[in-house]
This record gives sequence, structure tokens and C-alpha cells, in this order.
Amino acid sequence: MDCRIMGIVNVTPDSFSDGGRFYEPEEAIRRAKNLIGEGADIIDIGGESTRPDATPIGWEEEWRRIGEVVLALAPKASVSVDTYHPETAERALAAGAKMVNCVFREPLDKMFALLRDHPQAEIVIPFRPGDNLDALAPGDLRTRVYLDPMIGFGTTREEDLELLKSVGELAKIGRVLVGASRKRIVKKLTGEKVTGKNLGGNLAIALFAAASGASIVRVHDVRETAQAIKVWTQLR
Repeated sequence: MDCRIMGIVNVTPDSFSDGGRFYEPEEAIRRAKNLIGEGADIIDIGGESTRPDATPIGWEEEWRRIGEVVLALAPKASVSVDTYHPETAERALAAGAKMVNCVFREPLDKMFALLRDHPQAEIVIPFRPGDNLDALAPGDLRTRVYLDPMIGFGTTREEDLELLKSVGELAKIGRVLVGASRKRIVKKLTGEKVTGKNLGGNLAIALFAAASGASIVRVHDVRETAQAIKVWTQLR
């Protein structure tokens, strides 16, 4: 199975990796277009940071941040919206977004209800080994679901390693998205202390995920990941 690349665009002032760099809509739109040129198949647009100490925001502020970006890109590209607010998801899907990337389970019922109104839309849901997919996703919508093992969300290094190693088993259950780009696991595994010097580790994770059967890898470094996967595919 081919592994697609999801490029990350954080339209936030406080994301741990690139907070503030693409906060203005025109900068975010430019960033997205650059990522598409570098090989991104999907652009994931988020308006709220999910780092551990981030301040939650309401859907109104979230949509204020990302609305212009989604409206500009959705008619021309495959856009995902990174949100747990059904109100934001509804507006994004109406604008032409093709995917909802929901990191929490509580709003999933409402998110799936939105998918019924948008037959072309897909969804990413939190899913770890031992979870019951029947309890999380309606059977008739199962083919539109991606499973995210949620690397780095309240986990230790050992737990993250086990989650990465579980990708092959999860891929037997459904399509898997792995988002481990610029997470703490690389720093913990390598001892790297310099911020921004973890590209090699990130590429290793992306290739391992692809080799294990992941359908999508969610990354910041699109050009380098696209090159690595292209070469790996040819060698395979």
C-alpha cells in the first residue's frame, strides 16, 4: 500500500514546533502551497496547539484563525482540518475540506454525523492497540476512517516505542495515520539536545511507519520525507 504524506500547517501562535511562523493567513496559505510543491498529498490545517501546556480555545477563535486559510485552499487541494470542535469541522467540510483530524474521542459521534452529510469526507480518530473499533466508528463509515495511535500524547518513551511497533497490527484493522514528526521520542532515543536537529530521527520514524503499513504519515518536513519514501519505494 502506498503511503501518502500529510503536511502540517499550524495557524497558531503557540505550537511547540513552529508556533507563530504561519499565524497570519497569507503566511499559512503560502506555507501550504510550498508543502504541496514539496510533495504533500494532504494539508492538515490546525488552529489550536495540542502541546501539553497549551491553552484550549473555542471553535469561534479556532475558525477565525483557520477559516480564511481553509477557504483559500480547499477548492484547490486536499485539505484536512485538525480540530475536535464539530462547529469548526462543519464549516471546513462545507468549504470543501476532505478530512477531519480529531484528536479526542468525545466529539466523535458528532463528527461521524457530519460525515454522513459529506459523502467524500474522511476522518482520523484516536486508536490504540486493544481499542474496539466497533465502539468508536459506525460500521457503514468504516472505510472512511484512519486510525491514529497518538504518538506523544500523554505517553512515555517506552509507550511511544510500543505504539510505533504496533502500526503493523493496527494496519490489519484499518488504515493508519502516524503523526510522530518532531515529537519528544527522537530526542529521548538519541539524546539530541539541539532544537531542530532531529530530522534524521523523524525520517527513520516515517520510513518505519510506511514499511509497517501506515497509509499516511503526518510531517513537518515534507520535502525530505517525500524523498526518503520515494527512494525507499524504489529500493523495495
